[in-house]
Amino acid sequence: MNRAARGQAVQAVFLSACELDVTALKPGNVRRAKPAHGMSAEDFIASARACAPDLCVAGAPTGERVLKAILSTRRVVRCNTNLGIVLLAAPLARAAIEDGDLRATLAGQLAALDRQDAVQVYQAIRLAQPGGLGHADQHDVAAEPTVTLLEAMAAAAARDSIARQYVQAFRDVFEVGLPQWHADLARFGSETWAATGVFLAYLSRWPDSLIERKFGTATAQAVSDRASLLHSHWRSYRHSGDIEPALLNWDEELRAAGLNPGTSADLTVATAFAAKLMQAV
Repeated sequence: MNRAARGQAVQAVFLSACELDVTALKPGNVRRAKPAHGMSAEDFIASARACAPDLCVAGAPTGERVLKAILSTRRVVRCNTNLGIVLLAAPLARAAIEDGDLRATLAGQLAALDRQDAVQVYQAIRLAQPGGLGHADQHDVAAEPTVTLLEAMAAAAARDSIARQYVQAFRDVFEVGLPQWHADLARFGSETWAATGVFLAYLSRWPDSLIERKFGTATAQAVSDRASLLHSHWRSYRHSGDIEPALLNWDEELRAAGLNPGTSADLTVATAFAAKLMQAV
């Protein structure tokens, strides 16, 4: 398979992962027939379709992929539906188009990110206007970057789970998300429930970056603690129906409070994307 054909295959896999994003039950997040936070499932699907060609084109650097994907997204929606997804999917897509081991190729490409990548990613972030971004003392996105994208991500890694993936070569995806995905896929025979398990695994381990930015550390930790309790129950069940009522109740509580574990959802999409890439490309 040549690189152009691999790009088309990667695009199909990306769209499949984004479809799963609005199908799976991830408490507090948008899904089909359950809009939230001023966004609907249709907004997410339209965004995925708009940005997929730019994310999955052969030969483009990571920063260019991110910027063009967000520009394409803004043509079809007027809110931030997918910045986190794009930031995570762009390096995965780029690595998958190359012929080789996905994890090793990804690590090499991330290590080579340069200042131009940072310039373009900063532009994309300003366009997307993510919630609760605020001001950073070091490498603030409101200014032009003077460092490489990897250096900028390293400065943010302690407070942002997406930045941490860049710095650690997606270790959380490969060592937390993918094992959970495969275990739950084998247990339930369902990608939608595997995605729910992955979401709970991330949220139980790390306070959600989006909630922390918007509502503070204490609130983010409380949500994470609740996820940890549900995840401990989750591991003991063999049928999704056993825990679904508890998840639906928590979903309503989070929505009523305006709490959206969006970064954990973005990591879930990245995990599904990686799992499907490793199988299909």
